[in-house]
Amino acid sequence: MGAAGSKLEKALGDQFPEGERFFGLENFGNTCYCNSVLQALYFCVPFREQLLEYYANNKKQADIEENLLTCLADLFSQISSQKKKTGVIAPKRFVQRVKKENELFRSYMHQDAHEFLIFLLNELVDILEKETNTANGSLEPPPAPENVANGRLRPQPNGTHRKPLITWVHKNFQGILTNETRCLRCETITAREETFFDLSLDIEQNSSITSCLKNFSSTETLNAEDKFFCDKCCSLQEAQKRMKIKRPPSILVIHLKRFKYIEQLGRNKKLSYRVVFPMELKLNTVDGPETEYSLFAVVVHVGSGTNHGHYVSLVKSHNHWLFFDDENVEMIDESSVQTFFGSAQEFTSNTDHGYILFYESIGARS
Repeated sequence: MGAAGSKLEKALGDQFPEGERFFGLENFGNTCYCNSVLQALYFCVPFREQLLEYYANNKKQADIEENLLTCLADLFSQISSQKKKTGVIAPKRFVQRVKKENELFRSYMHQDAHEFLIFLLNELVDILEKETNTANGSLEPPPAPENVANGRLRPQPNGTHRKPLITWVHKNFQGILTNETRCLRCETITAREETFFDLSLDIEQNSSITSCLKNFSSTETLNAEDKFFCDKCCSLQEAQKRMKIKRPPSILVIHLKRFKYIEQLGRNKKLSYRVVFPMELKLNTVDGPETEYSLFAVVVHVGSGTNHGHYVSLVKSHNHWLFFDDENVEMIDESSVQTFFGSAQEFTSNTDHGYILFYESIGARS
């Protein structure tokens, strides 16, 4: 990236952010899914700072076992401590560790960036929880997570069990949903809380993130084969179900469900729908005031199919937008971001579509 790197430095000139590094990541055959997510996480500044702090506190321990967290911390430290402002780094150790930890990512087939992101965040949490338990002398393993549609949920046992640990990964990415079900016979409301690391949203043609969020929280009627078992009525009843955001996260990750199984085709299809994602987003919550967010990264899927394609990322750093495509990094105008909303027509030559959005709470900056 020599020429491209110097081009980027020239483009930024005196505006090159002090102490910042813009490095491309080498692709090892099919690791664009990993590179695009890593760039988004690196420019998630609170996460990066806490990871580098973890690295500084642990690098002196010679007996520390290598894991995904140490490999990621080492990679971020490597980038941030480069003497040059731009260049290319090969995240070889980290990618090898990912493949060792999860056989899903061992093949050379096209991988899903969203699956990788959720796997990575959950893995980091598990490592931090184990380290905390070991440090506290507790040999009891953390409760096994229960898979839910958005991120993951740790079961909340009754009685005097200890509360789940809250790590710095949770503090950045975790929010809380309230799943409310109202029995239409006795009107009793059953509420259950779920934690999430991301919101997976169904999408429609020519829509917006705001309308997708409204649909996410819309009321669904449970009837026929989907009736709800009401504890008060002691029987299956028709009910209304609604998902609401109780506590918003500091970093809001939105996953647009662009890959959908089409029954008539008997296979998955990529939805190229145009979904407008704003630079500033307001999120309504159950109790408190609405939370304001600012967009700082987008992972983009390039390609028309589900089993092939490419991933790139757009990142906002110090009020500059940058385009990361594996080894290549270049500046782009903010107005270019809207070219990744999707396509208003089904058949189009534009196949570069926003897939994972990263928003930072404006209050979290201060």
